Amino acid sequence: MELTLAENIRTFRKDRRLTQEQLAEAMGVSVGSVYKWETGQTIPELGMLVEIADFFDTSMDVLLGYRVKDNGIAAIRERIVEFTRVRNPEALTEAEKALKKYPNSFEIVHGIAQVYAFFGVGSKNHAETRRALELYEQAKLLISQNRDPEISEQTISGEMAGAWLLLGEWEKGIELLKKNNAGGLYSDKIGAVLALNLKKYEEAEPFLAESLLQSTGGLVNSVLGSALVLSARGEYAAAKRMLSGLLTYLDPLKEGEKADFADKVLANIYTVMAHLHSLEGKSADAEDCLRRVLSAVRQFDAAPDYGIGTFSYPVRRGEVICYDSLGATAEDSVETILGLLGNSELSRIWKELVRDER
Repeated sequence: MELTLAENIRTFRKDRRLTQEQLAEAMGVSVGSVYKWETGQTIPELGMLVEIADFFDTSMDVLLGYRVKDNGIAAIRERIVEFTRVRNPEALTEAEKALKKYPNSFEIVHGIAQVYAFFGVGSKNHAETRRALELYEQAKLLISQNRDPEISEQTISGEMAGAWLLLGEWEKGIELLKKNNAGGLYSDKIGAVLALNLKKYEEAEPFLAESLLQSTGGLVNSVLGSALVLSARGEYAAAKRMLSGLLTYLDPLKEGEKADFADKVLANIYTVMAHLHSLEGKSADAEDCLRRVLSAVRQFDAAPDYGIGTFSYPVRRGEVICYDSLGATAEDSVETILGLLGNSELSRIWKELVRDER
């Protein structure tokens, strides 16, 4: 509840163009009393409040400025997030109030566990981190209420592992991450902690290799998709910068002349780059890109290898088989992309290059 009584008395008085002396005379009090009301030093007694409201032809609620704070779950979380964003400890005070009001709400309990984990970073006595662990355990018991598809017992376990790592309990955190590492979800964290904190380099390597491979695939998909979103808005320069950054990352990973799945991926990326050149009216640049694409396509399709034996970082090369949904051959993939892009000019250039080659 919030009150703005002092401000309201002052505003109503000025709206009526009254001095403090005139209001004091009308209310039968001293000027000093009016001054204290308007500065918030004192509050009129109930009977006087009724008289003031009547004098200004308003209700008690309006005079008091009474507003009920929204204490719904969404509003509470929004306030806590605002405090947390600037690392204001008031977030924890609001958090405990929310827990008292909604002790069995998954949304509240889990959200506040995350807040305590945030404040636990850099904490001297780790009280916030330990509180976060308590709340994560409680959230697991309430998981049936969860409606967020991005949250599961697996992700909560990952958050708990993060809390154990904050406490310096490296082995305990790693163990929890390993138990919940389906699909390599936490391979990057496991590998980093094993290498950095525990100096277990041999054990770390397979986790890091898996993570590097997954991260690279995710990066390719994310950048290609983002470049197309930007191009749809006409932001061609920004889209090309993203693709150029991706190529700067990928090109040095491939070593030697042997073709493998990396060439198929690079051909797809350069096809999208050609599309962007074409949209900018740079037909010569688009054609140069497609020539590079055709070279990669022919090299891959002549001796298909769906492994990644040429990658320079320590992935488990012999165990990795890659594929995409665009087509079995590199040429199939490029033509699928061209069809999806719907760029008639680019398709024309590609057909001419293929025809001339033959």
